[in-house]
Amino acid sequence: MSSSWRDAAAALADDLKAVFGPRLRSVVAYGAHLEGDPAGPITALALVSNLTIEDLDACASHTGRWGRLGLATPLVLPEDEFRRSLDVFPLEYGEIVRAHAQVYGGDPFTNVVIDPGDLRRACELQIKSHLVHLREGYLEAAGGLRAVSALVVASAPAFAALLRNVARLRGVSSTERMETTRRGAEAAGVPADVVDAVLALEHRPTAGAVDAARLFPRYLAAAEQLAGTVDRWEK
Repeated sequence: MSSSWRDAAAALADDLKAVFGPRLRSVVAYGAHLEGDPAGPITALALVSNLTIEDLDACASHTGRWGRLGLATPLVLPEDEFRRSLDVFPLEYGEIVRAHAQVYGGDPFTNVVIDPGDLRRACELQIKSHLVHLREGYLEAAGGLRAVSALVVASAPAFAALLRNVARLRGVSSTERMETTRRGAEAAGVPADVVDAVLALEHRPTAGAVDAARLFPRYLAAAEQLAGTVDRWEK
């Protein structure tokens, strides 16, 4: 973490301490910025003992300054609600558990376990929704190279997240974003060159429209492979 990142995170924690006092249990940072993407916002989760409308109003008064510091609006949750929602949001909360940095308080993820069955079902929903989105987007593009290219580029981050979720199904616990993505591709049998090409587009959104559009057939096949793998997944 850079010093500026730490400064922003510390400022967020100080503001939340002013709002919640002893009710603030912990603050952790997570997400793409933490894993090496300096262009991404600094995302954080704050767990509190209880949350009221007055607390929300007090937090809202800080959001402008948080934005200027490069902070996304933090996810603020009652601690008990977070733990009772792991079955509902196993992918989203699992990503936070997988790679995070402690900013304030104790480790909120002690004894946190995400059920593999919940994870598999959530992966299936996410992957099949992604596949439907790609097919619909391709139809709407009506053969236009720029529209197909935009579809591939815009969906690249979600595809990478899908691969990381499959890696978690396999039990991969690495905090390295790229390694986890590649391990998910290996588990699903997705060709490495397709993964590399899609991930490159994620970081080069201005890549040539023709190249991105030509990638689409293989990209779609990779998404179909991913969906089939998760659909047939065995514990």
